Amino acid sequence: MKKVTPVFTISVSIAVAFILWGIFAPANLETVTTAIQSFITNELGWFYLLAATAFLIFCLYLIFSPYGKIKLGKPDDKPEYTYLTWFSFLFTAGMGIGLVFWGVAEPLYHFFDPPTAEPGSHQAAGEAMRYAFFHWGLHPWAIYSVVALALAYFRFRKDSPAVMSAILQPLIGDRANGALGTSINVLVVFATIFGVATSLGFGAAQISAGLSYLIPGLQTMNQVLLQLIVILIVTVLFMLSAQTGLNKGIRILSKTNIYLAIALLLFVLLLGPTSYIMGVFTQGIGSYLQNLAGMSFRLDVYNPETTWVEGWTIFYWAWWISWAPFVGTFIARVSKGRTIREFIVGVLAVPSLFGALWFAVFGGTGIQMQRLGTADIMDTMSVNGMEVALFAVLEQFPLGLLLSIIAVFLISSFFVTSADSATVVLGMQTTNGNLNPPNQVKFVWGLIISATAAVLLSTDKGLGALQTAAIIAALPFTVIMIFMVFSVMKSLKEEKPTLASEKERIRQERYELKQEREKFREEKAAFKKEKTEHKKKK
Repeated sequence: MKKVTPVFTISVSIAVAFILWGIFAPANLETVTTAIQSFITNELGWFYLLAATAFLIFCLYLIFSPYGKIKLGKPDDKPEYTYLTWFSFLFTAGMGIGLVFWGVAEPLYHFFDPPTAEPGSHQAAGEAMRYAFFHWGLHPWAIYSVVALALAYFRFRKDSPAVMSAILQPLIGDRANGALGTSINVLVVFATIFGVATSLGFGAAQISAGLSYLIPGLQTMNQVLLQLIVILIVTVLFMLSAQTGLNKGIRILSKTNIYLAIALLLFVLLLGPTSYIMGVFTQGIGSYLQNLAGMSFRLDVYNPETTWVEGWTIFYWAWWISWAPFVGTFIARVSKGRTIREFIVGVLAVPSLFGALWFAVFGGTGIQMQRLGTADIMDTMSVNGMEVALFAVLEQFPLGLLLSIIAVFLISSFFVTSADSATVVLGMQTTNGNLNPPNQVKFVWGLIISATAAVLLSTDKGLGALQTAAIIAALPFTVIMIFMVFSVMKSLKEEKPTLASEKERIRQERYELKQEREKFREEKAAFKKEKTEHKKKK
């Protein structure tokens, strides 16, 4: 592996040390990480809220600013992928596996444990959907947009290496290529490993729960062992997929994921309480937009006895930030040739709307079943875990068994594409931004991601340990993202002469086009006059 950098060696060493720590001293690992996580959520929750909202404001500013016309690439570059392929990449890499896991579980949790309303009330149902939209809406996609935009801008327009340290070069100069740059890239890799491991852990838990739900004989099996077997099998699958490259394995699976997800969504929408679901979607969007500012800054500072915000909003913002290096790098990789305005509108609007519809369909249906008493989804979750919520809803529909099988396949496919994409991203970050990293490097990172997810799932806290790791990994990267914003703005301001000349070029082209049209009209009039005179002579 001649193309690897010191970032690869250092990152692999740290990751292996962490895995060994989890294998030989799991209790100590749990104690230390829990203490760190408690400090972060209790003392620095405000920092996550302010940072996430600032990223969203920055993205909205770029949409309406003159910088929105700038291409992520050279002026003549065209997008490499169609809109459908591009959106499928966004959805697959961004949060597809999370939507399937939380689509029913989160709204039901909020319904019985709302932030302010009476549990189980009408108001609680509205709050449940509003916060589900909030946690999976504009804020997370703004976080992804910041990283993706910065990487794509510097890589395709400035010809910088596709690594995080290169983004900060306008601020730190040549130190981006030295020890400081190496440290930044190692932090990025560290955050990526735990962010992806968290999502893969959720996926493994839901796949194993689905299999146990579908195959009664597996219910008596040790669930942790079953999850580890699932991780092992899927690891083999995604490492085989990773060897085929971005334009084959990931591209095909991403489109397959989109088709399966839409088919499952439409089936539940059309055979479920359709009018109710669309009402939930419509009212939920309005309530979300109306309360966006208040939710963005809510901390429960006057009610210290509750930990609702820490357990949900702050965890989510930390989770999205820990995922941002992975998702941002992947989105940047497939976004060459789009303008900044087109890029941000696409990344913010389309996935947010789809996510809201997903929660309205599955979460709304789950709450409706719970309120009408047609199924006690919450009781099923209490007994078997939140990962069975989706299957408990699907079994209430005609062809419920088939739907559950499709859901397991969809989760597995998301698992494969997420891990596959992560190996590409980690390979890029540890080979100085190579857009097509060597297969050996991707193979190593595939093993490390799976081993990390397996170690964290094996602890007593299980999925809680995965969440803890994500929150810890996100803190240093949040600081790096803030510097990214300043670096991008500094570089964009230097583009003002370019924007001015581009504006003048467009004005000149329009003037020349106008002149050509005028000349064409004159020639057309002369020809018509000549034709008329010719007819008169005849």
